[in-house]
Amino acid sequence: MTTKATVDLGEFTFESGESIPSLEVAYETYGEFTGDNAVLVCHALTGSAHVARRPDAGGETAGQARAWWGDVVGPGKAIDTTEYYVVCANAPGSCYGTTGPSSTNPETGEPYGTDFPPVTIGDWTRSQRRLLDELGVGRLHAVVGGSVGGMNVLDWLRRYPDDVDYAASVAAAARLDAQCLALDTVARRAITSDPNWNGGHYYDASATDESESSSDSSDGGSEPTDGLARARQIGHIMYLSKASMARKFGRRSAGREATREKPTDPAGAFFPYREVESYLDYQAEKFTERYDANSYLYLTRAMDDFDLAAGYESDADALAAFEGELLILSFTGDWHFTVEQAEVLADACRDAGVDVSHHVIESDHGHDAFLVEPEKVGPPLSALLSAGLDGRAITDTAEEEDEPEAFAPVHTSLFSE
Repeated sequence: MTTKATVDLGEFTFESGESIPSLEVAYETYGEFTGDNAVLVCHALTGSAHVARRPDAGGETAGQARAWWGDVVGPGKAIDTTEYYVVCANAPGSCYGTTGPSSTNPETGEPYGTDFPPVTIGDWTRSQRRLLDELGVGRLHAVVGGSVGGMNVLDWLRRYPDDVDYAASVAAAARLDAQCLALDTVARRAITSDPNWNGGHYYDASATDESESSSDSSDGGSEPTDGLARARQIGHIMYLSKASMARKFGRRSAGREATREKPTDPAGAFFPYREVESYLDYQAEKFTERYDANSYLYLTRAMDDFDLAAGYESDADALAAFEGELLILSFTGDWHFTVEQAEVLADACRDAGVDVSHHVIESDHGHDAFLVEPEKVGPPLSALLSAGLDGRAITDTAEEEDEPEAFAPVHTSLFSE
């Protein structure tokens, strides 16, 4: 049983103190609710509610062609939708069905643009709680999320500690470090310095639907396509490791058959157009066709702003009320959210008396590993949901005595369709 729907939660006041008269939340559910089997999955930065494959989905769903965790969530998968009632909700501020900057302000009849209130991860959590109330779900069997979705999980544990039995924070941390904050800053500046950004009010009457493709600014379009493309390319670099980039591209030329719209500068025509350039250009182009520049600004700021200890004396103090069990998954090649950051979080849990297991996965895929290696991510999640931290597949090292259950490889990433 699957559901794809949107619910109007009515007036919503954000943590900034600003309100909107109506917050619509796009969500999908999978499986049948039996009262104690609900699993909330929190999506990453530019993900949608489309977490698993749907028999009725056909082609593109909510602007995102692939189910972003389709080899982890589904019938017979690690998060088994024949056993669990899985809910995934699109975050406020996004452009995949939930109210955000590109949505119409009912008070003006025009898109909000940057008049939309600032959004925090706490706002995501509060909207999810209200959605679950609408669905009749009280206590969650588990809440699971990767990347900024893993931060969303941590916010659940400090905000609603009595509502969760099990939690899994995958490829995440209690906060971003200064290097990642700096790179996100440059990405946002790429958008806001695009002449077509126009202070965030670049929408016109023919492009108010969030699902419409962006126009190419070089063809006279009004959207900040160039700025969003550069921001996305910075993101790609952040989420790949040196090893994975060397393996994928090296210093190879893309070949004579590869084309680019125009050289970046007059001298550029003399030098080779490398595979890594071609890849970044292609992914940027595809991304600008499906995502909104203002949403990218809003959601990266929400991620940057998150600090688990905010309002508390420490991370341990923030988590002290949680009496369930927490699984932390980190990846050795991930420099966006490092193994060291994950261990600091695990130490905070131990200090707070929270039952925790930090499972380190050997991988050179960078931050993308939590999406591209489901055969490594799936078994610990499955074990957590079925048996808690006593599950046989969960260890505190990357080595396991038994061979993990095989999962079909997935060829997606945070930065692909």
